[in-house]
Amino acid sequence: MWRLMLGFFLVAAAGTEAGSAPNIIILLMDDMGWGDLGVFGEPSRETPNLDRMAAEGMLFPNFYTANPLCSPSRAALLTGRLPIRNGFYTTNAHARNAYTPQEIVGGIPDSEILLPELLRKAGYSSKIVGKWHLGHQAHFHPMKHGFDEWFGAPNCHFGPYNNKDKPNIPVYNNSEMVGRYYEEFKINLKTGESNLTQIYLQEAIEFIGRQAAKKQNFLLYWAIDATHAPVYASRTFLGTSQRGLYGDAVREIDDSIGKIQQQLHTQNIANNTFVFFTSDNGAALISAPNQGGSNGPFLCGKETTFEGGMREPAIAWWPGRIPAGQVSYQLGTVMDLFMTSLTLAGLQPPTDRQLDGIDLSPVLFQNKIISRPVFYYRGNELMAVRFDLYKAHYWTWSNSWEELQQGINFCPGQNVTGVTTHDQKDYTIQPLLFHLGRDPGERYPIRFSHQEYETAMRKITNIVQHHKSSLVPGEPQLNVCDQAVMNWSPPGCEKLGKCLKIPRSNPWKCNWPH
Repeated sequence: MWRLMLGFFLVAAAGTEAGSAPNIIILLMDDMGWGDLGVFGEPSRETPNLDRMAAEGMLFPNFYTANPLCSPSRAALLTGRLPIRNGFYTTNAHARNAYTPQEIVGGIPDSEILLPELLRKAGYSSKIVGKWHLGHQAHFHPMKHGFDEWFGAPNCHFGPYNNKDKPNIPVYNNSEMVGRYYEEFKINLKTGESNLTQIYLQEAIEFIGRQAAKKQNFLLYWAIDATHAPVYASRTFLGTSQRGLYGDAVREIDDSIGKIQQQLHTQNIANNTFVFFTSDNGAALISAPNQGGSNGPFLCGKETTFEGGMREPAIAWWPGRIPAGQVSYQLGTVMDLFMTSLTLAGLQPPTDRQLDGIDLSPVLFQNKIISRPVFYYRGNELMAVRFDLYKAHYWTWSNSWEELQQGINFCPGQNVTGVTTHDQKDYTIQPLLFHLGRDPGERYPIRFSHQEYETAMRKITNIVQHHKSSLVPGEPQLNVCDQAVMNWSPPGCEKLGKCLKIPRSNPWKCNWPH
């Protein structure tokens, strides 16, 4: 089977043979597109630190998220499992994306084992900085699921709200809130000014310094959200980009990542730190051009299972261990970070559950290619599968005609007849097939009558049949909403005098339009 790699345990040992287990830093961007970095061809070339990171490490042009939306992709990264397995999906409507807004009742189940819980067994200390998005009720919080420290928020920075119909989102320092967005943590929606990225940078710098002083291995999960609309940047960066406010945010993120790398060098731990940069989903084209990024040559964006929605920028960096200037055409996913991190830490993965990630150690250190598929899920439906250079669409859908008439368009300027459909199109009998090497934009389906179609689909059909035969969906977490579970009275609100009256519970079935 594609997941049972020959010599897995020998490869696992190879990841740490040069010394002790490394520190691990995962830099997860929010709604940043494949085409937003200079190294991927962005013409303004305003990401010098990330471009240098790629030159000093390994670039992954074929790296994917596990879902085209924030919450499910983050759950997949931290569990190593597809959202359909870990419960981050809805059954309220077919093939609907769903996430964790304030009114959602569900969150990361206790039955799921997260990466920091496992790394703790190897002596790692862990911190999340930024957006959690795996459930905002206290029992879903990061420190209840393996993280030792947290500075950030449970939800995205939407608002401001009136604190009557809907409360402003709290910001936490560990287990207690220290304020709310738009109140103690300002975001100016007119100018786009906010100091949040600088605050998140300092949290990372301080944590790295503290762990280095203690000589303790650490996991830093830096999950900032400046490139998610409403986009923001600090005053120093406002007006400095050729790309407008979105570019200002990208420039500040790039500068911050450069400072994080410099801290690793200053603390003399760069050669013992594995850093991986990627994004949670494709650029939100509905917010472009002022509030959204670029997916380069790929079709559509966030919310869709076309390449623009799920192919992500990705860079691996580990001075002295990952050879510089490498490009890997390995098919990778965010779930691989779970498996790879365990290997680097000298740990074995859980054996009591199906995992969807693979160990990228042989890719990182030897630039090998591991044959594996990539599954594109949207809600509860397997929409597409990629294997090798071929991608088969079993269902197509961008969003409904009703939404399109309201100006909601996830594929602006990219209408492809029979592909970017506004009705859910079932192609399961005869899937649409694309060759992503010749046609990365998914514009020219291979003809059903061609031998190439038959040969490729025979392989993909076997992969899909095996996948579905062994699939045990998790309990869906994104079906039920209730105004009473919003962030009215988060832990620590009493000390700040920031508690709000909790309305009476009145659960309803969540509505997910796309």
